[in-house]
Amino acid sequence: MALMGLDIGTTGCKAIIFDVEGGILSQAYCEYPLLHPQPEWQELDAEVVWQATCQVIQEAVSKNSGPPVKALSVSAQGEAVTPLSSRGEILDHSIVTFDPRTISLAQWWDRMLGKEKIFEITGMPLHGMYTINKIMWWRENRPQIFNKAWKFLCYEDFIFYKMGLPPTIDYSLAARTMAFDIQQKKWSSRILEMAGISEDQLAVVKPSGEIVGEIGYRQAKSLGLSPGVLAVTGGHDQPAGALGAGIIREGIAMDATGTVECIAPAFRHPVLNPKMLSGNFCCYPHVVKDMYVTLAFNFTGGSLLRWYRDTLSDEEQEEACRQKKDVYQVIIENASSNPTSIFVLPHFTTTGTPWLDIHSKGAILGLTLNNRKSEIIRALLEGITYEMKLNLQALQNAGINVEEIKAIGGGAKSSFWLQLKADMWNKKVISLNVSEAACLGVAILAGVAAGLYSSVPEAVERLVKVKNTYFPHGEINKLYEKKFEIYQKIYPTLSSLNRIL
Repeated sequence: MALMGLDIGTTGCKAIIFDVEGGILSQAYCEYPLLHPQPEWQELDAEVVWQATCQVIQEAVSKNSGPPVKALSVSAQGEAVTPLSSRGEILDHSIVTFDPRTISLAQWWDRMLGKEKIFEITGMPLHGMYTINKIMWWRENRPQIFNKAWKFLCYEDFIFYKMGLPPTIDYSLAARTMAFDIQQKKWSSRILEMAGISEDQLAVVKPSGEIVGEIGYRQAKSLGLSPGVLAVTGGHDQPAGALGAGIIREGIAMDATGTVECIAPAFRHPVLNPKMLSGNFCCYPHVVKDMYVTLAFNFTGGSLLRWYRDTLSDEEQEEACRQKKDVYQVIIENASSNPTSIFVLPHFTTTGTPWLDIHSKGAILGLTLNNRKSEIIRALLEGITYEMKLNLQALQNAGINVEEIKAIGGGAKSSFWLQLKADMWNKKVISLNVSEAACLGVAILAGVAAGLYSSVPEAVERLVKVKNTYFPHGEINKLYEKKFEIYQKIYPTLSSLNRIL
């Protein structure tokens, strides 16, 4: 039997069919556009997302020459929400994570309840991006939609509903609404009452890895699936990816380097202390039973290399064409082999944790006429890595210790960058033979629910394979520790100037 992992992202969705040993039998991907009905607003047409989901399922199934799909599960973007009528009509576009129209509601929540109490209940540091605020925006600004809405669904529960199943959301994605009590594992009556929202307007909540139901004959046929395929609760994309990377015990963390870089450690009990809150670190249920995760992230992340590619890499692009190589591989191959004295503050989009400062800007410091392009390339990699070292230090100060990093995503393809991370962080960094961790993570949940694996640890043991291991070099780490003392002063020094800029 085979398993399908669906990943419903902000700009596209994918379906991957795995065999029971984690091998990819087939896969498909489809993009969809972000909509901007007003400047800076960010929306999705949920019907377009559903049609794209149908397309990737059908395509993956048609390309699969192996065993049929037994069960599927869903990894989904956080926060985005869609209003539906009782007849299933989509009443408005989804408002996605960083649409700014709800930012002011964070101030309302702070006055009415306080960020400390909100963090204690929901595990979310106060911000306007969460789902609850988007629903409140409809109530205040489009009451005709709010009053007609039967359900407000995130993308996991929306996909299940469109498959003909009860709208069901797992604990991890429910937590991204800022309406979920992470310790009681249920919708928070206090938060919902203050927001003017009924629990009946939200999906049923279940743990990750629970069977939602069997996909019926008609819907299965339209998707190209066999009747009776089990649909299983999945999770928010980051903890789903963490499971796909084998993050199922304390002391280890996923490092996913794509457009955004995100480190996700797992731990046994909720960590809700003041240092977590001051660092803007969330705390919410993992997709692994009885565990929690947090996210440390930098929004610029790997997109800093894309900026370099688009603005400064004419020579590298020509070389990549000549050698028929990936341009990023060529860029990194041209990086200096030694640590630099150039410092890059990687806030070219905005910051992530621990600052969450929308006014910060990127900076390149320490340039002289003697600097070469190779040093600038390495400095860009170092800047991203310094920022995540800062986050690892803040997590440790809050009581979350990380000894080992498992790397996934585009950045994990570079042995040069992984060794740099090991040296700077003074931690073992492991690359994995896992190209699509979020899909694999939810496929593991589906497989356990379907009885193809005895447990999540057994599935991880079989499916998550180590590719390479990188150990820190002591002398280089000592050099980076000295340079890190300088790096820590850059943001505080520039923050007031950036606000003027």
